Amino acid sequence: MLKRPHYIALGLIVVLTLIISNLSDRTTARLKAGIGSLFLPLFGLASSGRQVAGRAEDTFMSKGELLRENESLRHENQQLRVQAARAEEIERENARLRQLFGWQQQTRSKLKLAKVIARDPANWWRTVQIDLGRRDGLRENMPVLSADGFLAGRLSLVSLTRSQVVLLGDPNCKVPALVQNDARDNGIIGASGPLDSTFVDMEYLSANANLKPGQNVVTSGYSAIYPKDLRIGKIVDVRPVEYGLSMAARVRLGANLNALDEVWVMVEP
Repeated sequence: MLKRPHYIALGLIVVLTLIISNLSDRTTARLKAGIGSLFLPLFGLASSGRQVAGRAEDTFMSKGELLRENESLRHENQQLRVQAARAEEIERENARLRQLFGWQQQTRSKLKLAKVIARDPANWWRTVQIDLGRRDGLRENMPVLSADGFLAGRLSLVSLTRSQVVLLGDPNCKVPALVQNDARDNGIIGASGPLDSTFVDMEYLSANANLKPGQNVVTSGYSAIYPKDLRIGKIVDVRPVEYGLSMAARVRLGANLNALDEVWVMVEP
């Protein structure tokens, strides 16, 4: 059963319904506007909530775009570093080539610049391959110099487009040489020690040779292969051999045979 307050509320609703139904259209419109104004704050709150959600979504998307942009900038930075490293390498190579051609202009010999393209894995420190051959005017036994003009070896095999260079220190690359001292002592540049391309032995020197560390060693010219006065290296030390009947000297080569990138082939002395 309904309680008394419920009856009162029901009666009020019925009375308000009758009153509103009997109002004029103009009065009804004003009443609706007044009631609607009571709910406007609620509508505004809902709209603000939607705007806040939209801004949050925009903020989230902006962070994603920033991350993508950051990744793109990181890749671009890496590419710029690679390009800078390449530019430095090109500049070093250009400086080296300017030095090479500057040295070429100082010599009267006819030289051809060749690039070292390979080394023999079984004979790493004794032979190299270069990118010039018969079509470039090369032939066997032409002297080969390092980039800065020290004797490095000779051509041992020549094909159409490439050649093999046997380096100083190989038993097959003996060179008549002399020491630039007052006596101009003569000897033969022979083999180097195992796995060592820095030093070679100068053999068959006179027992009375006046040799001192630091003296220059050059080609003697007593050869059909090597012209006179090609630089070889410097005396390091001297020792007697064959029970004192002759002397042998250890020579530090001027050419770094382990770091040959370009070499000069002496086409004409």
